[in-house]
Amino acid sequence: MVKNGAKNVAAATNTIKKILITQPRPETDKSPYFELARKYSVELEFQPFIRLEGIPAKEFRKQKIEIPNYTAVIFTSRNAIDHFFRICEEMKISISQDTKYFCITEAVALYLQKFILYRKRKVFYGADSTNKSMFDVINKHKENEKFLYPCSENQQDNEIVSWLKANNCEFATPYMYRTISCDVKELLTKTEYDIICFFTPSGVKSLFDNIPAYQQNGTRIGAFGSNTSRAVEDAGLTLDIKAPAPQAPSMVAALEQYLALHKKK
Repeated sequence: MVKNGAKNVAAATNTIKKILITQPRPETDKSPYFELARKYSVELEFQPFIRLEGIPAKEFRKQKIEIPNYTAVIFTSRNAIDHFFRICEEMKISISQDTKYFCITEAVALYLQKFILYRKRKVFYGADSTNKSMFDVINKHKENEKFLYPCSENQQDNEIVSWLKANNCEFATPYMYRTISCDVKELLTKTEYDIICFFTPSGVKSLFDNIPAYQQNGTRIGAFGSNTSRAVEDAGLTLDIKAPAPQAPSMVAALEQYLALHKKK
């Protein structure tokens, strides 16, 4: 539940029992999340804080962006990939085999196999899942490219847009889906969580859409991705668990590090 009073953080650190993961429950019991729960005797609850709604092709056309005119695409999520190829299918657009794809992580890059014949020479990703490492890769290939950066409505990554502008890249930022906050007010008011993990800035926004006067009061906050971390801090919350990091490439790994250091044996 939303906690009304500050608690003894030192004591609370040793009594981590419930962790809220703001994503859907994994489809398989072999997920590393469940191994983490068994190892540290914690209860995990999975609840998406956002849902995505695809922009129909008719609405997309109003943006007057001709997808075949672009030679490279920047992807920061699997959702962006799904909706990019959905729009192309709805509009009967064929993507050139020469199109280059620049992805924020290897996992996002590999997801492209669902839609294209995966060729490493045309699919690129950064070394450490950060915008900077992705920029380093784009910088090597940006000559004569026109970039598409598909994203959610009003959810463009300003750091990416600023970099493209600063490097005089020709680009467009079409929105192909919109993010809608889920109704999780009852969940948050009835259950007290020791840790809440966020994966998108929209998830952080959803927290305050549901509870505008939310107070952290000792709850530890985890964030995956630099943009999510920034959203947590911009919201005035204390960020305790951050991923990816050199020794914690995933949220599971970051949680394990935190629990190993802080949970009472």
